[in-house]
Amino acid sequence: MKRIYKLLTVCLVGLSLNSCNDFLDYNPTAVVDEETAFSKPEEMVTAAYAMLGDCWYTYPFNLFPYGDITSDNSLKGGSGTTDTNYHALEIWSSLTATTPDHMDDLWYRLYCAVSRCNRALVALETNGESVLGSSLTEQRVAEVKFLRSHFYYKLITVFRQIPWIDEVAYSNNTIEQISNTAFSYEELMKNVIADFETAYNVLPESQTDGGRVNKIAAASYLAKCYLDLAWGTGYESGTGVEFINNDYMEKVVEYTEVVKSSQYGYLEDFGDIFLPEYKNSKESVFAVQTSDYSEDNTAFGRANWSITLNGCWGMWSCGWDFHKPSQNLVNAFKTENGLPMFEHFNDKIDYPVNGQPSIQKWDPRLFHTVGMPSFPYKYESAYMQTVNNSRTPNTYGYYTSLKEVPQRSKGETFNQPWQAFATNDYVFRYTDVMLMRAEALVELDRLGEAKKIINDIRQRAANSINKHISYAKDFCKISLYPDSYFDDKETARECVRWERRLELAMENGRYFDLRRWGIASETLNAYFASEQNDVYTYVNEKGETVEQTYAQYYKDAKYTPEKNEYFPIPYNQLFYIPKLYKQNKNYD
Repeated sequence: MKRIYKLLTVCLVGLSLNSCNDFLDYNPTAVVDEETAFSKPEEMVTAAYAMLGDCWYTYPFNLFPYGDITSDNSLKGGSGTTDTNYHALEIWSSLTATTPDHMDDLWYRLYCAVSRCNRALVALETNGESVLGSSLTEQRVAEVKFLRSHFYYKLITVFRQIPWIDEVAYSNNTIEQISNTAFSYEELMKNVIADFETAYNVLPESQTDGGRVNKIAAASYLAKCYLDLAWGTGYESGTGVEFINNDYMEKVVEYTEVVKSSQYGYLEDFGDIFLPEYKNSKESVFAVQTSDYSEDNTAFGRANWSITLNGCWGMWSCGWDFHKPSQNLVNAFKTENGLPMFEHFNDKIDYPVNGQPSIQKWDPRLFHTVGMPSFPYKYESAYMQTVNNSRTPNTYGYYTSLKEVPQRSKGETFNQPWQAFATNDYVFRYTDVMLMRAEALVELDRLGEAKKIINDIRQRAANSINKHISYAKDFCKISLYPDSYFDDKETARECVRWERRLELAMENGRYFDLRRWGIASETLNAYFASEQNDVYTYVNEKGETVEQTYAQYYKDAKYTPEKNEYFPIPYNQLFYIPKLYKQNKNYD
């Protein structure tokens, strides 16, 4: 019989216990004991994979609250500033180790995922060869190390200084002795890189089983890690063009060349990328897989629970209207002679209105990214978006996020009282990797090669009008960059950064880009100053002109460099084992 130890921590008035350490002889139910679990290494690997989508809106693994609503791309949304505790993320000034309390959920769940991976590695070490054979065991070890560093990359991205807990610490039971200062930021990134290198060196370029990681996904992650390191420390005092490490930039080019030469490529129409029927197209290098209940014959399907709040209000059965595009983002899509308006894009508020001709033209990707009143919702004229499809327009305006949701006619994966969608979460899509490549090429003075990538992406955008957004054709004008825009590094850099913003808008990474480039404080504080003056004007059903102001809460927003680059270590973690963990710089 297995002996299971139980710690009693009951404290009642008038009652004292002589001993708080009892043990029970007990046969547990609904659990698998460690010995049995480790005897099934393949099942343990599957359990590690299962953590990829094991998230919820309070701890979304796609990090949309941390990478988007913290940025100039997105407002939080919802019923008001107190709906969820994410408001502190969008204004920064009130962010502490206890706000939002959801940070603790994220930390905990990501470490649960790391723990699954470590246990799978122990199972493979002890029983892999006898059960699976040496070759398959080596491959499964590489897959699990990839998964572990996928989760660790997210932890580092948000919290920076974290404890590195591996399978050795798990086996030796030393987890609660490892400080988050045991490794420096660069050392932590090198640990992540080492796991991805194992995956890169061992895994095949493609897998027979859908959803398994492969060599090309590992190459993408290696490029991403080296790109982060290439720009500096992450804090603005040590980050930016004057701190660039060219050796790391060369690594970015090296690994993105592997992706460029692979089976992946640009999907022909930009709009198709974000439709569920194309979710595993050649554009998808690595994505967290989802399913509809009609596809996998389960009660509810395996939905994307990270985005369950982000459906349009009144369009879905439970569209909670979070993750709202900003006016600044809409303005960024404006074009002049088909090219971005770098210096003057935000001089005045503009937005297209269906049926009202305008001399202002737009990059067509606007209509694939931002849902706007008067236009079809996600391409379908049977579902027209109106000003009534916004939950709190006086706080968060009228725009809605389009990429992460399916078309309304396709129904919902799960509903009542929560709706969810069977849309994959892209970790890497091909265009993202090529934009990383262009970024590195510019810094290495290979400007012509960077221009070719950027113009290929813009050409795809130009070709993405007739199939889905023909109703917006008269509003669209996009041109390729002339050679003169890539004659000098500074202008080329601006082109690449602008293209990254437009192409990947609302895909949960804008803030992390600003931080990587060392320009978060100047960009965000300027954004706060302008966005609080938002106004949307429309004619209501009575023929009256309505001027709706919103986003005025940004008057309380402030981003502080040398502090806000990373998020605070959650309070509960700091005091889980007192004095083991140290708080991030300049947080209380």
